[in-house]
Amino acid sequence: MKSLRVPLFYVVALAAATIALTAPRLFADELSTPSGPHHQMMQGTTRTTADYVIPQVKLVRDDRKIVSLADELNDGRPVVLNFIYTTCNSICPMSSQTFSELQQKLGTGRDKVHLVSISIDPEQDTPEHLVEYAKRFGADSGWQHYSGSTAAIVATQRAFGVYRGDKMNHTPVTLFRKAPEQPWVRIDGFVTSDDLLNELRDSIASK
Repeated sequence: MKSLRVPLFYVVALAAATIALTAPRLFADELSTPSGPHHQMMQGTTRTTADYVIPQVKLVRDDRKIVSLADELNDGRPVVLNFIYTTCNSICPMSSQTFSELQQKLGTGRDKVHLVSISIDPEQDTPEHLVEYAKRFGADSGWQHYSGSTAAIVATQRAFGVYRGDKMNHTPVTLFRKAPEQPWVRIDGFVTSDDLLNELRDSIASK
């Protein structure tokens, strides 16, 4: 029986085609696989740093206590902050779910991080509504929700560069700071709980 001899240039062409087809997929898989604290964030997010000045305003916490925003954010813990409203059915539930997952992943260290959700709908979001909303996402003691007067809420949004004039125009933004006097990190877009956990890992371990 005669053996089939394949010309060398066919072999080379086949090998080149195989590499061309598989290399992009392998490279994409490598990028999408977390590899420690420096893995790629979710596609479509933008990470920047800024020095925001916390406004001297009073807010109403979900336990009905009137508190200073500056005092709440400067209690010594790393802070993760977002803006929500309880009747939102798109961005806010996704952002709150991320906070819920982060709190679960923090485990016994959850009280070392202060999760802060500030309502952008103060007329609707009474402390009672905030408590019910928090329960939907299993908020623990380290995660608190805030409302306040319209003036205080607008001032807070402006201070952090998230004011859009109307709650329907808000966009997903998450801000965090590892410690007082440290710069804020701002993530525009939908961040994941793993992204936040990796960003906070060093500051949590040091406490």
